[in-house]
Amino acid sequence: MEVNLENKQPSGHYERTDLLLPTFNRMAIKRYFIANYWKKQIEAHFQQRWETTPRIGDILQKLAPFLKMYGEYVKGFDNAMELVKNMTERIPQFKSIIEEIQKQKICGSLTLQHHMLEPVQRIPRYEMLLKDYLRKLPPGSPDWNDAKKSLEIISTAASHSNSAIRKMENLKKLLEIYEMLGEEEDIVNPSNELIKEGQILKLAARNTSAQERYLFLFNNMLLYCVPRFSLVGSKFTVRTRVGIDGMKIVETHNEEYPHTFQVSGKERTLELQASSEQDKEEWIKALQETIDAFHQRHETFRNAIAKDNDIHSEVSTAELGKRAPRWIRDNEVTMCMKCKESFNALTRRRHHCRACGHVVCWKCSDYKAQLEYDGGKLSKVCKDCYQIISGFTDSEEKKRKGILEIESAEVSGNSVVCSFLQYMEKSKPWQKAWCVIPKQDPLVLYMYGAPQDVRAQATIPLLGYIVDDMLRSADLPHSFKLTQSKSVHSFAADSEELKQKWLKIILLAVTGETPDGPSKHPATLDDDPEPKRKSEC
Repeated sequence: MEVNLENKQPSGHYERTDLLLPTFNRMAIKRYFIANYWKKQIEAHFQQRWETTPRIGDILQKLAPFLKMYGEYVKGFDNAMELVKNMTERIPQFKSIIEEIQKQKICGSLTLQHHMLEPVQRIPRYEMLLKDYLRKLPPGSPDWNDAKKSLEIISTAASHSNSAIRKMENLKKLLEIYEMLGEEEDIVNPSNELIKEGQILKLAARNTSAQERYLFLFNNMLLYCVPRFSLVGSKFTVRTRVGIDGMKIVETHNEEYPHTFQVSGKERTLELQASSEQDKEEWIKALQETIDAFHQRHETFRNAIAKDNDIHSEVSTAELGKRAPRWIRDNEVTMCMKCKESFNALTRRRHHCRACGHVVCWKCSDYKAQLEYDGGKLSKVCKDCYQIISGFTDSEEKKRKGILEIESAEVSGNSVVCSFLQYMEKSKPWQKAWCVIPKQDPLVLYMYGAPQDVRAQATIPLLGYIVDDMLRSADLPHSFKLTQSKSVHSFAADSEELKQKWLKIILLAVTGETPDGPSKHPATLDDDPEPKRKSEC
């Protein structure tokens, strides 16, 4: 396609494209002629004088002052890049001309923006080559003084554009990412800065599987991407763009998946798994520093970002529907978190409330509300969230929770001790249970099916029980037993240290004492409590 440089306005063009000439084209033309003149001077010197006068510093010293014009080019670079971007978006004819030119062999399969970056990097290259030349030049060489003066002039020109060069390097990286994303994401902007990128695993809420993902962290957003398996073209597809504004980072703990942390944003909440503890710490540090810098830069940082000790970082009542929740994973609960009925595969399947992220049954999720974070779309929510978001009030008074209806999360966060233990009652088979002794009720042992259950499966009032910690099974070496009349409860810990931790608390509870209260009879396995022990038959 031929472009008329006199008119710069093809027929039918509704907007002039010669806006680029005042800064970009004029400087590019000057740079072209000076570069060619410099090239001819050096070539002539090598052909005619090098054998008799092996010097190059004198020529560089004469031409170095012309490098100041690169500073002018760098100053107008941001405006030129923005102008090219705007014209490409607004003027189809301009876009087609640029694309046609970029296809030519002389362009080397590079975009116009890539070619615009080259002059910015030219001065540092000259400076680097001249430094290398001086290092290899003997101190007594007749070319030493001229070469040194040339380096001083070039270094001065380079120092004036160092900050701009860093911006250009960042823009070059943005262009590379733009191409990796299939040129579909609008990220090529001088205000965007890449902070960190890398592979990560994402934990799924439904099947707890770890899925391969890729993150690009910028100073104002996080791109959550899915790898695209293709030999050519883009490498990733952007699944979600999460803004830094309002983002929270929480370190999480998962028995099956180590090195996990949670990214909670207005658009979406992600639970991610790093490749190592060091990688996890680096991601958390980079994300947190980016969040802090964002708020300082925009002067909207009113309160220090609270690091929530609750690893599940539930959405507050004021944020329901406005912030994407973290979905509780299916394997963390065995019953509906609202009605406390046990799940099954046929009549009571698991569903997630899109407002709070809790796992509920179909009866408790038979409501829909408009969620602001999801563009006002009607989504499935639980009854409680529906009442808050829609303003609906239930005339019925809430029933007082019974002893079994205390949520595990409530007592685990304020407990004397809590952990998974193997449990067996009488001759029933062993099963895994989440066991908790809360601070508010330190004489009672609560047993849940999972850490997020909202109703205990059973409770054991510990007062009056006899503790027996004699070894009975090689398969479960860290076991102990509680007996009282005909009631027999057997437990097994994963380690001897965990077992001793539980026994220390239980030995106090069976005598009616609490860990924080006075202890007239110190309760340890090496002390007196003979009446509370039972020897093996």
